[in-house]
Amino acid sequence: MLSPFRGFRDLQSEMDRLFGEAFGRPPRADAEGGWTPAVDVLTRGDDLIIRAELPGVRREDVEVTVSNGVLTLAGERREEEERERAGYLIRERRQGSFRRSMTLPEGVNEDEIKATFRDGVLEVSVPGASAAVEAPPRRIEIEG
Repeated sequence: MLSPFRGFRDLQSEMDRLFGEAFGRPPRADAEGGWTPAVDVLTRGDDLIIRAELPGVRREDVEVTVSNGVLTLAGERREEEERERAGYLIRERRQGSFRRSMTLPEGVNEDEIKATFRDGVLEVSVPGASAAVEAPPRRIEIEG
């Protein structure tokens, strides 16, 4: 059955990909079963806060790791029971595993990073990291 919204979904996917590449966000996984959670990065005082939307993911299916200045969010949204899937005309919610990695600012104390998971939102707090993020760019004069 053809959906009248198929063209809009294709356009949205292409726009997501283009904006993601332009602004450093990895493209959404197009492979069957793969997906990339939406992430917001903000500052709260001196801390860097990373929030990932993980609807339908259980806390025990999420892993947060940090190594050599790279924070990785990984996990899995488990497949629904077959009987619950019967009758779908459109199925846009992705199932399966995800992985998102971000380079942290230099000088972050990896031992102080904390994470909470509430109402489908993972929040990772990186103490003292916002100063490195908020530093204004310095203009370099070009000689010659």
